[in-house]
Amino acid sequence: MRSIRPSFTARRGRNTRRTTSPLPVVALAAALAFTVTACESGDAEAGGAATPSAAAGGEGKITIPDDIKDKLKEHGIDIDKWKDGAWKQWDKDDWLREAQDYVNPIIEGLWDPDRMRDAEDPDRGVDDSDLSGDQGVTDPTPEPVDAQAVPTSYHANAPEAGKVFFDSPEGTMVCSATVVQDPANPGKSNMVWTAGHCVHAGKSGGWYRNIAFVPSYNDAGMSAAEIKNAKREQVAPYGVWWADWAQTSDQWIAQGGATGGDGASYDFAVLHVKPEEGSNGKSLEEMVGSALPVDFNAPAVPDVDSIKAIGYPAAAPFDGQKLYQCQDKPGRLSLKASDPTMYRIGCTMTGGSSGGGWVAKGSDGKPALVSNTSIGPVESGWLAGPRLGKEANGIFDKVSDKFAGQ
Repeated sequence: MRSIRPSFTARRGRNTRRTTSPLPVVALAAALAFTVTACESGDAEAGGAATPSAAAGGEGKITIPDDIKDKLKEHGIDIDKWKDGAWKQWDKDDWLREAQDYVNPIIEGLWDPDRMRDAEDPDRGVDDSDLSGDQGVTDPTPEPVDAQAVPTSYHANAPEAGKVFFDSPEGTMVCSATVVQDPANPGKSNMVWTAGHCVHAGKSGGWYRNIAFVPSYNDAGMSAAEIKNAKREQVAPYGVWWADWAQTSDQWIAQGGATGGDGASYDFAVLHVKPEEGSNGKSLEEMVGSALPVDFNAPAVPDVDSIKAIGYPAAAPFDGQKLYQCQDKPGRLSLKASDPTMYRIGCTMTGGSSGGGWVAKGSDGKPALVSNTSIGPVESGWLAGPRLGKEANGIFDKVSDKFAGQ
């Protein structure tokens, strides 16, 4: 997410190795919609009976067109094995990478309270000393702004905010995210905004797996100890919404790095989600009661009076269970002269707040999402987020158009 490691290094998570070899270009032109039921513990290795959310065959088995199944198998994905834990295999030849390769089958019960509580932050740290050679326009480093706890219930005070959970080669991870309006489905959006590094590993990897969004996570602001004994509906009061499609920038896929600021100016992503369980036919926006517009024509950095960043910081001194926010007048940060200048604000939020929404007055004077948390320094004190221009608008429109009328 945001950052916290020296000299452009980043901490990702637990166990399993990191894939660093270049990945082959693969193609998968179709996304699958189906559900896999795991054990109550959410242990994917235990397997379980598969139940359909689309077409199904006899005895509860999923029916998938042979041509699609063949394409999946070409890239090491066997549907029958995936539900039994094959998703934990991260061999480079099996890690889908390109924009059209995204696939994210639902595993019911995988994201239980324990797994959500223990998810770690995917830090992307930068060292201030590494910024001394910046080209382009960079304003003085802002003074730290102490993160303020969002009052509970979070749904009453920040209904669009939530957490994104996902699995990476290094373990179970978490970011922050925002429910955003879908112009193709007014009032009924199923779209979520987050950071590119929360869904895709960038130049050295591919799409992360088991990506899911939980709006108003831990709405009552329980402690980590209380969450250990909480029911799922207490931790995820508006359900768990799986990303049936994700899109990030071509620049992030080509340039994005697990360390430092590589690709940070294009570090944004859009998810389309669907509920793991029934939502009585309601969209995500209808369930939470709100969605923010995205402004791709926000004022230039010097003309913005104030930006509010919101998220669930997980690195010390925070524990990732509670929602925080910072508000500051932004300055400019330029990591590379050829890339767009980023917004930067003072803020003490740490890893885990990555992907969280940045809200300011849009071009119409009303609150709108204008950025998301991308990077921050080794020692927390500021955050930076990309300005949303034509590239961001392009991926947003593609996701909206893909699900228009659905």
